[in-house]
Amino acid sequence: MRKKEKTGNESVKIIPLGGLEQIGMNITAFETEKSIIVVDCGLAFPGDDMLGVDLVIPDISYLLDNKDKVKGFVITHGHEDHIGSLPYILQQLNVPIYATKLTMAIIENKLREHNLINNVKRKVVTYGQYINLGDFRIEFIRTNHSIADSAALAIYTPAGIVVHTGDFKVDYTPVFGDTIDLARFGELGKKGVLALMCDSTNVLNPGFTESERTVGKTFDTIFEENAKSRIIVATFASNVDRVQQIINSAKKQNRKVVIEGRSMVNIVNTAIELGYIQMPDHMLISLEEMKNYKDEQLVLITTGSQGEAMAALSRIAANMHRKISVMPGDVVIFSSRPIPGNEKSVAKVINELSQKGAKVIIQDTHVSGHACQEEIKLIYSLVRPKFAVPVHGEYRHLQGQSQVAQQMGVPKDNVKILQSGDVLELKADSAKIVDKVRAQGIMVDGLGVGDVGNIVLRDRQHLSENGLLVVVLTLEKYSNQLLAGPDIVSRGFVYVRESEDLMGQAKSVVEDAIDSCLDRRISDWGKMKGVIKDSLGDFLWKRTKRKPMILPIIMEA
Repeated sequence: MRKKEKTGNESVKIIPLGGLEQIGMNITAFETEKSIIVVDCGLAFPGDDMLGVDLVIPDISYLLDNKDKVKGFVITHGHEDHIGSLPYILQQLNVPIYATKLTMAIIENKLREHNLINNVKRKVVTYGQYINLGDFRIEFIRTNHSIADSAALAIYTPAGIVVHTGDFKVDYTPVFGDTIDLARFGELGKKGVLALMCDSTNVLNPGFTESERTVGKTFDTIFEENAKSRIIVATFASNVDRVQQIINSAKKQNRKVVIEGRSMVNIVNTAIELGYIQMPDHMLISLEEMKNYKDEQLVLITTGSQGEAMAALSRIAANMHRKISVMPGDVVIFSSRPIPGNEKSVAKVINELSQKGAKVIIQDTHVSGHACQEEIKLIYSLVRPKFAVPVHGEYRHLQGQSQVAQQMGVPKDNVKILQSGDVLELKADSAKIVDKVRAQGIMVDGLGVGDVGNIVLRDRQHLSENGLLVVVLTLEKYSNQLLAGPDIVSRGFVYVRESEDLMGQAKSVVEDAIDSCLDRRISDWGKMKGVIKDSLGDFLWKRTKRKPMILPIIMEA
């Protein structure tokens, strides 16, 4: 078959549907005239203002509008901010998934939980392997990160090669597997790379990120210094290399290992089955078996390093865990850094543990899985892209990536800082934003997907800040004369027993409002409710400088 001649006008569109302006919810579409591929499909955790919301998933309206063109999801690694939305999105857009071995196993766990495992096509890809999806050819390149089997992608498009680093660091002594394939990045650079999409998480940090193995030495020291204590280590469930290091240190002291936390149990069991975690037989014991061993013989590995309310460590700290209690003399290690926004939650858990007599260690027990400046510069020097498209970060991170790219020889006009929803059209000699598509987060609350919007959140905010007053009254069926009430019920506004005077006056205000409606022959209940809300709201603001939500309920008899 003859290779199609290039005309010079070939283009590819890059459309981030999430992952910019934030750390989380990474998802990017690549589009040609006939094909779309989607790199990653992550979720974001809710901000403090998203009251009651469990998680946030990307809006894929654009992909659904172009459903017939979408060829598949290509996944870089198994972290929640890159795979967490798949069970929700696949219910709307069922296309094949391509990922490395461990990444796919973690995805399959999620699919089983949502009863999707038999409905979704999946293909495990090895490093160096190419997959052909429509107009695209994708190569998986070995990188290092805080989870094994992470990959960068070389995406061969009609316009040229786009290199997407995924989340990465340059680790010359990784805990599992081989070092990042720098040689392949160099070979791609010699071929000519149209654009580089590089991880920006740690771009503001100078120097290099330390090797994961340095944490192992710290664990060895801590375990030796606390040989007579029970040790509890909290880390991310997905940080498989970290879990391995904890196991290695426990092994040196002949300690048994207990795994706690649903996500931790799932991922560790999967990693052990696939050989990504090495653990001697009989070293892993259940929670029930703990009572058969002395404290100094035990290590607990648990979730909750970010202070999440329902995670195992938070429940242990609050005395809410059914099988584990913190004892004086226990050593608790936080093997992670608080994600921005989680500092208060983490501090609360540390205080609760300290009050119960535990020794809490947070220093030197974590290294990042993301590249710092010098590693990013190394990638630029090898890849030598014509255009740079910073990804994975808030605006300040993307801006930092832009500066590094310029230092490494990419002209300022060739660095494109995008917002979620921007459509960047790349050609051999140009890159410009040509359109904007819908790319808002969709909130998931319990089983409800997308049924909580800004109005609901605003009401929740209002209720949480000012409380609720319910005004109940009964009107005669035809005459609209007041038969009973008004009764006022306060929830979260004032304590009624201590505010009888205020509530009595509020009742009088409502009675006057009803009388004024009847005098003006207003019989429409909607208008009457409006008058009650306005009158009572004005009165309460003058008296208390508070604005509770007022809910009038009118009944007839």
